Amino acid sequence: MGEETVKALVEGGKASAGPPIGPALGSLGVNVGRIVSEINELTADYEGMTIPVKIKVDKDTREFEIEVGSPPTSALIRKELGIKKGAGSLEEGAVGDLSMRQLMKLAKQKKGSTLAKGQKARAKEILGTCLSMGVTVDGKDPREVQSEIEKGLYENQLE
Repeated sequence: MGEETVKALVEGGKASAGPPIGPALGSLGVNVGRIVSEINELTADYEGMTIPVKIKVDKDTREFEIEVGSPPTSALIRKELGIKKGAGSLEEGAVGDLSMRQLMKLAKQKKGSTLAKGQKARAKEILGTCLSMGVTVDGKDPREVQSEIEKGLYENQLE
């Protein structure tokens, strides 16, 4: 019969057998409880964030595979800084300050879920989101940090 993919948005670590997952999987004859448990295990680090999840089910064998997507960069930044929302721009005042270590951590988390090639490009993408949110990095404007990355100031941290 083939394979069917169920896509859903779930809160990290809090998926349930209710909608949208339960009804979509119930008709496929798989163990919904086992799938929900595995999803909660895989998304536990993203507690409080909405995460895209794909569940691929082989209709013949009822075997399944779960792919967990990455939350939006802005959600990762908000979680890292413990803030509810960004300022919209630095002109409104910085709402938080990421350390370079935190920036590198976020760039590693986004690996595989962005079109950027390499840690350097991912870090620069995250800096763009920081600029949009009114977040500084080590007390500096994100554009300044992007320029420093281009000049090679953080090469050892970007590897």
